[in-house]
Amino acid sequence: MLPRSYVSPARSAAAAETRERVIEAASRTLREGESIARFSLDTVAKAAGVTRLTVYNQFGSRRGLLEAVFDEIARHGGLHQLADAMAMADPRAALDRMVEIFCGFWSRDSAVGRLHDAMATDPEFAEVLRERNERRRHGVAALIDRIARRSASPQARKDTVDLIFTLTSYPTFASLSAGRSRDEVCRVLQTACRAALGPLIGPRT
Repeated sequence: MLPRSYVSPARSAAAAETRERVIEAASRTLREGESIARFSLDTVAKAAGVTRLTVYNQFGSRRGLLEAVFDEIARHGGLHQLADAMAMADPRAALDRMVEIFCGFWSRDSAVGRLHDAMATDPEFAEVLRERNERRRHGVAALIDRIARRSASPQARKDTVDLIFTLTSYPTFASLSAGRSRDEVCRVLQTACRAALGPLIGPRT
């Protein structure tokens, strides 16, 4: 008979505390580091005061650590609110709310801009961010399916999804932020997204 495995609560708590400390150090490195290219298991381990092996055992790879950091940034940035937005009865109101949530997210954390800038020079950052952004595209597509009239063509639906996906992106938010407050940018984007729905819903009667 195999011996029963036993996990010490104290050991589990210590592992969780170490994981949080590493994620915090990684997030700090992304916000304050001179170069995204320096983001590595070694750099983060040093910042967290642990060994590289400890970071590897927790996250497996630089990619795994990035995913954990992005999850933390998303949680603190309010993206968990998207689930409630998507469940709203009125899909157009849900779209307005989605725009509001992303405007808040894009403006809340300095790491977001640095991560998007890093896409140009770091393929791993670029891949992770593209995958994350595709989740936003899927959310937009789900709302468009609810909004579009049945006669709307597949191409019109695709064009609208692509346009709203672009309107709700970080680069669009950043370009509109010059001389505008977050709320002003949000209103501009909400108006633009509503206008983009035109080909799907037909003229108002």
